[in-house]
Amino acid sequence: MWPTGGLWRHGDFLKLWSAETISQFGSQVGQLALPLVAVIVLESTPFEVAALGTIAFLPFILFTLPAGVWVDRMRRRPILIAGDLGRFALLTTVPAAYVLDALTIWQLYVVGFGVGICTVFFDVAYQSYLPSLVARDRLIEGNSKLEISRSTAQMAGPGLGGILVQLLTAPYAILTDALSFLGSGLFLLGIRRGEQLPEREEGAPHPSMLREAREGLDYVLGNRYLRSIAACTAISNFSTSLAFGIFLVYAVRVLDLSPAVIGLVFSLSSVGSLIAAITATRISARLGVGPTIVGAAFIFGPSLLLIPAAPQATPIPFLVASGLLLGFGAVTYNITQVSFRQAICPERMQGRMNSVMRFIVWGVMPIGSLLGGALATWIGLRETMWIGAAIGTVSFVPVLISPVRSLREMPAPVSAEPAADLA
Repeated sequence: MWPTGGLWRHGDFLKLWSAETISQFGSQVGQLALPLVAVIVLESTPFEVAALGTIAFLPFILFTLPAGVWVDRMRRRPILIAGDLGRFALLTTVPAAYVLDALTIWQLYVVGFGVGICTVFFDVAYQSYLPSLVARDRLIEGNSKLEISRSTAQMAGPGLGGILVQLLTAPYAILTDALSFLGSGLFLLGIRRGEQLPEREEGAPHPSMLREAREGLDYVLGNRYLRSIAACTAISNFSTSLAFGIFLVYAVRVLDLSPAVIGLVFSLSSVGSLIAAITATRISARLGVGPTIVGAAFIFGPSLLLIPAAPQATPIPFLVASGLLLGFGAVTYNITQVSFRQAICPERMQGRMNSVMRFIVWGVMPIGSLLGGALATWIGLRETMWIGAAIGTVSFVPVLISPVRSLREMPAPVSAEPAADLA
């Protein structure tokens, strides 16, 4: 019996949800397979593997703010489709080069960078498109459903990815990721709801890109709620990228885990993300928006500490427990704070608000990943893990000392022009 309440009868949202579900499952395979190509097939150094993660995130520094301006100028669905098809084309070059015995670490860098550019435009357009597709009082429901797909993919995808890497080798496993983006793009093509261009005064020329980007930056940094959320998320992302930039090298070379076991650990760990995706709406309603954000952020640090604490003899329970806690905290945090951001931001600013947030919170990740690779080379893999975990323990402080902690309910939809401290 098909559910009848909420967004279950919203055909266009279901297509968006289906597109994201297919893409997420493929991406989980690709996120495991691409660095394993460097680790196992190309036998790259820890620094080269960390550099791959750094290069993949460089577009979030270079292109996020311009992407926000373009997303606020254009219809968002075509941007989503182009992002999917672009990633499909780029990823298919990896197995093709492997067949021709021409695969190098430099090609992985180019593919990672290109996929990163497509992801920047897709993610900014994606978070900006949802509020125009569903009513704002359905944003938490919509984000929760999308997170259920992501969490389910995180639970099943890495296990499948580990098996595919074990049986087919990593380059062929990447083909699964490529095909998932093709399927996602086809679902997005099926969305029927028309999308209007953002409203502007008739006949008025576009302001310069620099001026529009500055407007978005001023809006986020001038809002004490968004400012503290950005700081919290940036610290957390920096610490996790520092640690996880070398995690696969640490798992293979220090803990002596096989690709199949690593995939199984990721799958078991993702149960926490799935639980959070299902319960985040109720938790937020019971505890309040602000306490939910602060409490979820507090979990980040302790969960990371379990990774370097894992003994070589029995590492799996520590790694799974870490993943369960980290997944639960991160998904609960993201559903609540993203829905809050979408609710308080006017439609015409959605793209730039999301791009500025992405610029801040994702822009630190290449720095963390590169630093992690350098530290791992200089002082060791486990020692670097300890440093990343220690930084993560203070990530909740910005939201704890801000007005965010006092928020009880999701604010009413906003139609006015953006202003500082609009929340």
